[in-house]
Amino acid sequence: MMNFLVKTIANAGALAVAVWLLDKITLTGDSTGKKVGTLLLVALVFGLVNAVVKPLVQLLTLPLFIVTLGLFTLVVNALMLLLTSWLADKVDLSFHVEGFWTAVLGGLIISIVSWALHLVLPDAD
Repeated sequence: MMNFLVKTIANAGALAVAVWLLDKITLTGDSTGKKVGTLLLVALVFGLVNAVVKPLVQLLTLPLFIVTLGLFTLVVNALMLLLTSWLADKVDLSFHVEGFWTAVLGGLIISIVSWALHLVLPDAD
C-alpha cells in the first residue's frame, strides 16, 4: 500500500511540473487545496491508464518499438497522457492537455520527473 501511495505522489508531482512548464496543459481550481486534490485524482487516473492500457498498447505496437529503437515510447506516453486528459474530462476533473505535440512534450517531462522522484522517494512496502 505504501508503494502505491509513493507512486501516486510521484505521478502527482510529475504532473504538477508538466502543468507548470507547459501552457497547454492546464489545471484549474478555486484554491491551492482543490488543485492539489485534483492533481492527486488525475495521478490516480494516470496510474490506472499506465497500468491497464499502456501494456496492451505496447504489445500491439511492438514492431514499431523495434523499428524505432524504442523512440515510439514517446508516442505511447503522449497517447496515455491524452487518454488521461479525456478521462479526467469525463469525470469532471479540471485537467486538460491541448494537442498531440503538447502531450509528447508533457509525457517526456512527466517521465523524467517521475524517474527522478522515484530515485529520491522510498520504494518499500
